[in-house]
Amino acid sequence: MAFEGLSSKLQNITKKLRGKARITESDLKEMLREVKLALLEADVNYMIVKDFINSVQQKALGQDVLKSLTPGQQVVKIVKDELVELLGGTESKINFTPNPPTVIMLVGLQGSGKTTTAGKLANLLRKQGKKPLLVACDVYRPAAIKQLQVVGSQLNIPVFANEGSKNVVHIAKQAMSVAISKLNDVVILDTAGRLHIDEELMTELKDVKANVKPHEILLVVDSMTGQDAVNVAKSFNENLGIDGVVLTKLDGDTRGGAALSVKKITGKPIKFAATGEKLSDIEVFHPDRMASRILGMGDVLSIIEKAEETFDLEQAEKSEKQLKKKDLDLDDYLAQLRQVKKMGSFSSLLKMIPGMNQLKDIKIDDKEFIKIEAMICSMTKKERQNPRLLNGNRRARIAKGSGTSVQEINKFMKSFEMTQKMMKKVQNNKGGMKKLMSNIDPSTLKNFKI
Repeated sequence: MAFEGLSSKLQNITKKLRGKARITESDLKEMLREVKLALLEADVNYMIVKDFINSVQQKALGQDVLKSLTPGQQVVKIVKDELVELLGGTESKINFTPNPPTVIMLVGLQGSGKTTTAGKLANLLRKQGKKPLLVACDVYRPAAIKQLQVVGSQLNIPVFANEGSKNVVHIAKQAMSVAISKLNDVVILDTAGRLHIDEELMTELKDVKANVKPHEILLVVDSMTGQDAVNVAKSFNENLGIDGVVLTKLDGDTRGGAALSVKKITGKPIKFAATGEKLSDIEVFHPDRMASRILGMGDVLSIIEKAEETFDLEQAEKSEKQLKKKDLDLDDYLAQLRQVKKMGSFSSLLKMIPGMNQLKDIKIDDKEFIKIEAMICSMTKKERQNPRLLNGNRRARIAKGSGTSVQEINKFMKSFEMTQKMMKKVQNNKGGMKKLMSNIDPSTLKNFKI
């Protein structure tokens, strides 16, 4: 998961600080030395680390923070503010033209994930009310056009391709005409990459830029390549001129050095982050929210946005009315599980909840939820509506049908019965959920495993 190593170290450092009623200059220097090592281990550029540490130190000493009533908390706030600044300060949006179509040109090296990112970006923009057209401008890589067409068909987004032409500028111009005739207000150009930056690649991209005049040139970089990603961003910006960066494979980069270095080195903002393999796994990059995640402060706003984006409001209201009239059954449980699954992996959602990062013993395997779904789907309608019918023979049949064991069925049913009881308490008590949550001891979440 993104920033896992850095996040763990910084949270330990800030945890020590928060509880301190008094911090000496010596304490501050020791803390900053640990922060410095954590950032360097995360593959952040040395000069950036040096500037970051100097800035935190100057602000902590210059504002009489150490003499204040809550010095630990104030130093943590300074670290967070500096981290936000390092990541870009504020969210940077796509510049849409008032005269459509807006042309977004994706560039980058081979293997950075441009084609998949083109699909993810088109999907995200469609959710925002846009009508995108994907354009296959990679005429060199075998099956590149086919890959984009497959992505487009999965998302039901049109793809323009001219497989008989090798002239990328001509293809891009044709695509513009098609977009205007079909009323597409966004055109996304998936351009070719190379294994390394060379003159031929840059000449082709400059020709497309000069002839099509894209409104946004977004560089797609693989965050797992660390400092190489930063060097690539610097080189593309100097040779071509970019408007922003899309970081891919952020879910697989435990260090995060690329994200923490790219804005400072290039002066160009990170606009989007791809956080998984699904075509919905892309999000607008919010520096403040990312800084909060790194420091273990959670990211509740992103959870709310994901919920608003994926939950069927009509279905949710219908489910709520049904649950007021009857007990939670396995059909209800499955419907809720599928709604939450649309938001992304459970482990990534958990990391956005404030304080959850500090509970190291919590282990959530998303594959377990696939098993639960298989178990419920292997039951008859009557069994799902009345789980009391599940005797030994029925459980053996369900285990066989779902590819699980009777022990796993028993374990799930025990946890489901607990959920039923919890829901009943919430329904019967006014403000039940609030009372229920207030009685939960955080320490009971330790060693929790699904």
